Amino acid sequence: MNEAVPAFIMLGLLAANVRVAFAIGIAALIFFLTARGVPIEVYIQRMVSVTHSFPLLAVPFFILAGVLMNHAGITNRLMRLADTLVGHMTGGLAQVNVLLSTLMGGMSGSANADAAVQSKIMVPEMTERGYAPAFSAAITASSSVIAPIIPPGIGLVLFGFLADVSIGRLFLAGIVPGVLMCVSLMVVVHIVSRRRGYLPVRATRASWSERRHAIGESLWALGLPIVIVGGIRYGFFTPTEAGAIAVLYAMIVGMFVYRQLKLSALPKVLAEAVLATSVVMLIICAAQSFGFYMSWERIPQQAGQILLAITENPLLLLLVINVFLVFVGMMLEGSAALILLTPLLAPLAIGVGIDPVHFGIVMVVNLTIAGVTPPVGTLIYTTTGIVGVRVDQFVKESLPMLLALFIVLLLVTLVPAISLTLPRLLM
Repeated sequence: MNEAVPAFIMLGLLAANVRVAFAIGIAALIFFLTARGVPIEVYIQRMVSVTHSFPLLAVPFFILAGVLMNHAGITNRLMRLADTLVGHMTGGLAQVNVLLSTLMGGMSGSANADAAVQSKIMVPEMTERGYAPAFSAAITASSSVIAPIIPPGIGLVLFGFLADVSIGRLFLAGIVPGVLMCVSLMVVVHIVSRRRGYLPVRATRASWSERRHAIGESLWALGLPIVIVGGIRYGFFTPTEAGAIAVLYAMIVGMFVYRQLKLSALPKVLAEAVLATSVVMLIICAAQSFGFYMSWERIPQQAGQILLAITENPLLLLLVINVFLVFVGMMLEGSAALILLTPLLAPLAIGVGIDPVHFGIVMVVNLTIAGVTPPVGTLIYTTTGIVGVRVDQFVKESLPMLLALFIVLLLVTLVPAISLTLPRLLM
């Protein structure tokens, strides 16, 4: 059997709109059924073996922590805090939307979770105040891209596990790029709002006493990323243990501090977390078997030779990989692309001298932005489905925001210090 056939089968299944995990798993199974000298039992062994990984436990823990915090009453508190900080600016409610995504990033760690929550809470309010629904959906989806970059992002956990890179360093490295994405989107909101006449939420700036009160209300919520990053930095717990601590912290805050998380809600919370975890884990299991096929056929080595034939300069190679990831992200869901391509590209990048933490941030930022790029961006369909706008309207409104996000990606790529300064100072 031609060595490229399983890969083409996977692409064909994806083009036919088959679920990502099934497309990857079926393509891998065809390889095991047709390859000589490869026992079919290895297919199941590879799928199951990855679930025995202790570091990978961080994924369900952080997903559960995010779901708990979403049910714990933090969103309204963080929204009030964002309102006191930026509500007086042009396009005030859209500015609140962007800042809320940045603050929520340290809670949910998931772009889709953030987009779903804000589509239900922020967009109806924006529409009532005269914002175009498509613009509201576009800024909600675009700003939710920040969530996986601010710690504890699920994408950073996955990259750290797959590339054997310090998750603690990746968490620290994501902070500055996440803030830059926030600032860039706020600039876009300001420009668009001035042209369209979107007004501030409040006539004057909030007083410092009002801001202090809002910060005080949100302090417990804002403390979660600090507990996680600080605990990892000072060796109190590993990234996996940090996920368990995050779950415990979220339950204590929700039940005893904010008192909005009830015991009766736990079955619903657990069901939501299990569903979200199962989607990611099924892709990881299928990708593990597909990864065996790629290793057997030496596809990473061949891909590396092709890329190195283009250039061996680390910076140019990083730009080439970025262009490749942009096109991949337009066709494949971001988490699936990250799981499939990290074992392929990370060794190549490290081999030419690119810092693995820097490469991880570039890769996660790139493939997270893919969530708002057509035709398969999951954030597009999450927000348009909830808001009720057409995809073509969404795409038109999202173009300035995509431009801003890609400018940040270029900056993060060309200036490693943006992502590496905090890890070097603190770890």
